[in-house]
Formats: sequence, C-alpha cells, structure tokens
Amino acid sequence: MLLFTTGLLSVRRLTEKDAQLLVQWLNNPEVLQYYEGRDRPHDADKVREHFYAEGEPVSRCIVLYAGKAIGYIQFYPISDMEYSVYGYDPQRDEVYGMDQFIGETSYWNRGIGTALIRAMVHYITNTIGATRVVMDPQAWNKRALACYEKCGFRKVKLLPDHECHEGALRDCWQVEYIAEGEA
Repeated sequence: MLLFTTGLLSVRRLTEKDAQLLVQWLNNPEVLQYYEGRDRPHDADKVREHFYAEGEPVSRCIVLYAGKAIGYIQFYPISDMEYSVYGYDPQRDEVYGMDQFIGETSYWNRGIGTALIRAMVHYITNTIGATRVVMDPQAWNKRALACYEKCGFRKVKLLPDHECHEGALRDCWQVEYIAEGEA
C-alpha cells in the first residue's frame, strides 16, 4: 500500500517480498555504521524478528526513488516509557517516533534523505495528526543531525549513554519537530 508520493520519492508499506532487501542493506558495513552497528549484521531470521514482529504499533515502510527500492523508514506512536524519558505529556502531546536509513549507498548525499524526512514529517503531522515527531540520533552522527535540523527538527536534550552501538554505550540527541500551530 502506497502512503505517499512526492516528486520521484514514494513510501509504501513493507511487504514479505522486501525481506531480502533488508538482509542485503543490513549486511552492508557502510549502512550498519549508522544503523544498528557493524557488529550486528542481519540474516533472514534476524530481519524477520526485527521487522516483521506482530503486535507492535509500528508502521514499517520501504522508500522508493524513481520506482527503485532504496531504503527503509518506520514511524510509531511513542511508548509510555518514551513519554517519560523524553519529557512529554501524553495528555497534551500526540508524539510519534521515526527511524530510517537509505540502504542503497549510491543514493547518499543527493538530498534524498532530506526530501524523505520532510515528506514523512508532513505525512505524520498532517495525515496522522501527531503534534510532535521525535528521533534520537547518536550524537556523533553529524550528517544525520544536519539533515534533521535542515528539516525543522531541533535538539532538545542530550541523552547520555542512550544506545548501545558497536559494543559501547553512545550518547544520543533527542531531536523534535513541532507541528505547525503547536509551538
């Protein structure tokens, strides 16, 4: 099912046929350096466990550019624990989280990530009705942080030792996008 198309960029729901793409992307050390870690390649079983689990309120999607599958994006209402960690009020804020990667590295540094983030944030805030979109990129990932800031996200707070990546706890930034009219 297609969620949206804007220019050459489209996002559609993940299907069973996409499992092999995820295995391919999540065995590429260049991709793993930024997503999951180079010490965590995914075989078919791990992809099924991680991306096809039932019961989670996660919308998992494939990113297409000019009809070619090039990446992955997911979005979800944050959990009660995340409301607490991130400092949001569930009575006031409808907060969604988002994670993504471009798995086809030949599509990096072409502005596609920026277009994807902008389009997905528009979808989450305007179609779903979220008041905020939040992510927690690792503090060392300057390229991702610059992209997110270009798309209207702002750093909210540093999350020390927030994520284990390649065998070490890493600091992350909580970044948020506030929907128009919500500031």
